[in-house]
Amino acid sequence: MREVAIVGISMIKFGRYADRDFSQLAAQAGLEALKDAGMEIKQVEALYSGNLYSTSGSGQRILQQIGQTGIPVVNVANACATGSTAFREAYFAIASGAYDVAMAIGSEQMGKQGLLGWRGDPATSLEGRVGSYMMPAVFGMAGMEHVKKYGTQLEHFALASVKNHFHSTQNPLAQYQKESPLDEVMNSRMISYPNTLLMCCPTGDGAAAAILCSMEKARQFTTQPIKIAASVMTSDPFTDRDLTLPDINTLTRNAAKIAYEQAGIGPEDLSQVELHDCFATAEILHYENLGLCGDCEGAAHVASGAPWIGNKIPTKYQEDVAPLQDKSYKPKTTAVVNASGGLLSKGHPLGATGVANIAEIVFHLRGQAGGRQVEGSKIGMAHVIGLGSACTINIVQK
Repeated sequence: MREVAIVGISMIKFGRYADRDFSQLAAQAGLEALKDAGMEIKQVEALYSGNLYSTSGSGQRILQQIGQTGIPVVNVANACATGSTAFREAYFAIASGAYDVAMAIGSEQMGKQGLLGWRGDPATSLEGRVGSYMMPAVFGMAGMEHVKKYGTQLEHFALASVKNHFHSTQNPLAQYQKESPLDEVMNSRMISYPNTLLMCCPTGDGAAAAILCSMEKARQFTTQPIKIAASVMTSDPFTDRDLTLPDINTLTRNAAKIAYEQAGIGPEDLSQVELHDCFATAEILHYENLGLCGDCEGAAHVASGAPWIGNKIPTKYQEDVAPLQDKSYKPKTTAVVNASGGLLSKGHPLGATGVANIAEIVFHLRGQAGGRQVEGSKIGMAHVIGLGSACTINIVQK
């Protein structure tokens, strides 16, 4: 297998684009990634297009916008991991030697749809049933399982939201760029206990794109190629548990173990992580699933300041956070988590998220993240989980 690098990256601002369709958003991201790489579309040998709601022909429609060169097109749908699956397919196509240059684009248009794209009849909604598979209920139940098992306070979940909304204020590409103090998060409208409105990711429209090359080819375009050190995908293994409560943990734990082994690193080596915080409860659980802290330590980790930019709680929030801190807790990693604002603020157009998470890491590795820059960033992890199920983890480094 050959080494593979990222030489071009782009993400458009997530939001609502009522006057444009997904192919136009994706084309913009693709053209910006080509410009970033210093390439033309005729130099790209294959396109991998991730789009969940318009999968069939999505890549072909994008090429109609940026250049129909007759290259192979692979269209991908894989729940929330759709974009990162397209990225991974492009990675393996190059690593195997099939191509030297490939483009991966993740895109989605959800602004005209309902909760997480749900378009069904409200009268027959699964929400509220025992064992509901609607996402707010799934991640609400997962959070309450953590409360029951470890005594996690609801304020700890809310604190993850406070952190990500704070980070978003420095990200011009985020759908929302507004701080939300702890009392505002706790008192916002309840969606699915314990997640309030400000603890749930917004849906919307967006796209992100990446140009991948063999490492040898990459040096023709840049003096700073970003190496893909690991690219892993897992799905749910069978576990003997209550089937009314989906397992959101095991596939991430399995993927993280493989990814660390592939990259030859541990959690302590990471500079930053973009993880799948579709709900605030998910962020706390994934600290533990990704090995950023030990089991039962997710609450202490967010309150310690370690996953915040600068590895400390901002002065304005210290009084609120002090009662939530465990003074005996010693972080095992100082990796900043969701410097972008995470899905909670950046937004979550399903097919775009996987590539966008990778793009955020690349911005930091290049020193291009502006006011949210993680200083000295050298290695980053991008994590996405889609129930149904698929988990992808990509580790990239300078």
